[in-house]
Amino acid sequence: MKRAKIDIVYDMLKAIEEKGGRILPTHLLYKSNLSHQRMKIYLEELKQRKLIVETDHKGKMMFALTDEGRKFLQDFAKVKEFTEAFGL
Repeated sequence: MKRAKIDIVYDMLKAIEEKGGRILPTHLLYKSNLSHQRMKIYLEELKQRKLIVETDHKGKMMFALTDEGRKFLQDFAKVKEFTEAFGL
């Protein structure tokens, strides 16, 4: 089944959160289950929307969750819970 855009965004942000709030690009690629090209497109959008930022950690480029990204995860989890409660 094809994932909706919002589910892909959620999966990417959740993967970053599960790695302690920052992740290496290769790890995110594996966890998001996207092609490199599609992941780049999503990353650009997430950065534009200020849900993630690029950071340097010990000389390695990483993606880090912003406060807005954390809020998105919390709010989306509530919506998911609500819709599942109604069987939607």
